[in-house]
Amino acid sequence: MTTIFQKNYIHYKDKLSLPKPWDTVVIFLLNVLLAIPTFIIAHQNLKETDFKIPIDRILLFIFILIVYQLILHSIKKYLIIGIFCYFIILIYGTLFGTYSFYRVYDDYRSMVYTMGDNPYPQDIIIGKLLPFPNKFKVLKSIDFQNPKVRNFALYATTKHFTDVKRMKGYREYRTIIQCFAVFKEIKTHWNYVNDPLGNNYIASASESLQHFSGDCDDHAVLMAAGIKAVGGVPRLIHTDAHIYPEMLIGTQRDLENIVYLIRNVLFKEESKGKKIHYHIDEHGQIWLNLDYTAYYPGGQFMSETILGQLTLNN
Repeated sequence: MTTIFQKNYIHYKDKLSLPKPWDTVVIFLLNVLLAIPTFIIAHQNLKETDFKIPIDRILLFIFILIVYQLILHSIKKYLIIGIFCYFIILIYGTLFGTYSFYRVYDDYRSMVYTMGDNPYPQDIIIGKLLPFPNKFKVLKSIDFQNPKVRNFALYATTKHFTDVKRMKGYREYRTIIQCFAVFKEIKTHWNYVNDPLGNNYIASASESLQHFSGDCDDHAVLMAAGIKAVGGVPRLIHTDAHIYPEMLIGTQRDLENIVYLIRNVLFKEESKGKKIHYHIDEHGQIWLNLDYTAYYPGGQFMSETILGQLTLNN
């Protein structure tokens, strides 16, 4: 009985194995297909380093390749089952909107694009920040529920990037793209005008819409209100004699995809050859610079000395 069982086991084992040299080719392909998404997930959950060349990521990818190579080589007699399981998982992910093949490709493309010197982070420590000046006056000025502000924001979203929001792979960033449309519309029309001498005048967002004019705090208020009106999460940063707006992007993976969008789809000419500037808060969330001095989201900071911040998250 044992002999018959062993013969059947060997028979089916041989049936499930691949002939040489195809087993080596398949192992290599499976290794790459498994290593890439694993590396992406690991990369997105590891802290960024200051290395000019991402040697830590290179070594990580090599390590993952070696581990998968050893695993696949040890089960090479069952490669057909492995291939079948891989494609079942891939088909399931594609049909039900989880981690599909396109998502792997999109994440890999964005990750590779941002592993160079394109993004430019500057960490901030919230515990050291000072109270935000004129906080309640500023909050009152951000009247995002005013019909004028809401209608302006809606108009901006129908004028800019309407085709991109429907493109495959970008739908999950629809709100951010709409916020970028608000940024573009304000940037196109904004006219910098100083406050009256000796008077720190803060105009409401609905007031600034009349002439698209004012100083940095007026711009920051209008930008924050417009972003808030279409579902984004803005905040204002107070520096030495300057206030500017930022918007919440999300995680490292989100940043990588947004950087790709900015530089290759939405603001190709404005951001060409330039870096993307952002801050990372104490929770690891990423905030993109939207200052009036920038011609694209993530433009260079006018001032990097942060004194206070005011977040509009409710």
